[in-house]
Amino acid sequence: MDMIILLKLASWRYLAYASLLFIFCSESSAQFVEKNLVTGMTTRGNGLSCAEVYLSDEEKIIGRNLFIYGETFYVNFDGMEGFERVDGSVFPDMRLTIVSEHGDTVLHLDDLYAGYKEGIDLSPLQLYAEVTVANPVFSGETYALYVDIQDKRGTGSYAATLDFAVHRDDKIQLNGKQLSSREIYLFSQQRGLTITNGIAGFDENIYLLFEGLEGFTVNGGQLNMGLSMVVKDADENVILDEADLFGDSPLNYEDVHLQVASNFILTGSQVANPVSLTVRIWDKGSSAWISAYTEIVVE
Repeated sequence: MDMIILLKLASWRYLAYASLLFIFCSESSAQFVEKNLVTGMTTRGNGLSCAEVYLSDEEKIIGRNLFIYGETFYVNFDGMEGFERVDGSVFPDMRLTIVSEHGDTVLHLDDLYAGYKEGIDLSPLQLYAEVTVANPVFSGETYALYVDIQDKRGTGSYAATLDFAVHRDDKIQLNGKQLSSREIYLFSQQRGLTITNGIAGFDENIYLLFEGLEGFTVNGGQLNMGLSMVVKDADENVILDEADLFGDSPLNYEDVHLQVASNFILTGSQVANPVSLTVRIWDKGSSAWISAYTEIVVE
């Protein structure tokens, strides 16, 4: 999965949050530094201001800066003011940068509002950035997110900084010998997002994805791999049992290293929860293997 950055216009309900606020005034503009004591996000304004800045998921505000690999979060800017208006419209410019704990810039995007040639005529102005923490962001590491907003028709600016950490989903248990996977996660095709709460729906195409697999016997860029998948309900009834989904066909190492996916769909309307999923991958050229086990509530 590659990182996805989307910019949207949205309306969010006001919710309070804990913060520190420092205000510096001059003759021409107001400058401030504000820090959210829950997430650690810091915001700075110079000529531009924002009534509320917060993190959220699809449904509610979130008060944390630790995310599961593949998870999506939103940086919300509600009630922005101070832009110069031209025929009732404003022209924001947003730059987004993510820097690793080693000081490397892993992502930088300029002028995310370049497509709004005619400006934005919403008032109050409410913006948010959607960030999915995936490649080139990885689990087990920490990052700094910088969001810089500028007024294309004025001199005002606004910036938000968030230090955040990424970890692997601890609901997925890994075991193995010689084979390893840098990332592993559950993904819903219908919803287009990583399943981080262990809950899925009937008739939903659910993937268990391995990224960065290493340890295979490789000859001429090719390898032979086996993959089995067993799905059981809480009463130990076998719902699905696939002994080897790949067979004897050789596979390209680069493709396998990039991503290996197994998927299943549960039809019907009821099942004994939780449903367990076990996926085992092995190297047919050696004794190396890796297995993943997780449980899912289907509702």
